[in-house]
Amino acid sequence: MNKVILMGRLTRDPEVRYSQGASATAVARFSIAVDRRFKRDGEPDADFFNCTAFGKQAEFVEKYLHKGTKMVISGRVQNDNYTNKDGQMVYSVRIMVDEMEFAESKNSAGNSDGGYTNNTASRPAPSGAGDGFMNIPDGIEEELPFN
Repeated sequence: MNKVILMGRLTRDPEVRYSQGASATAVARFSIAVDRRFKRDGEPDADFFNCTAFGKQAEFVEKYLHKGTKMVISGRVQNDNYTNKDGQMVYSVRIMVDEMEFAESKNSAGNSDGGYTNNTASRPAPSGAGDGFMNIPDGIEEELPFN
């Protein structure tokens, strides 16, 4: 089985091109930086993976993704080997994307605090009734969608 799941941030804005022919297919290429769990001195903190998406997913990439967006992608690893102009074999891999989704909300993507926002100052602390449930304030019944 050839399946990979990665979570990381786009390192640059994606490149999207359309194939030639009667039914043009979108092809999106982008790269993501995936943080390493264990970091050693002198080694990189992240690994970088080139990714490719086709069709509707490529159109989604073109419309919604940009440098810095945190994504979870799943797909398969494919060899992307070639011989360069000096006749040397260059070995690399590419992630062929099958599925993708955002790994953080749009609002938290702009924050520098890693997605955590402490809004406790603007919200009153809930008062407990002693039985593990929160008391519902008076007059809020008309705001509840399930009366």
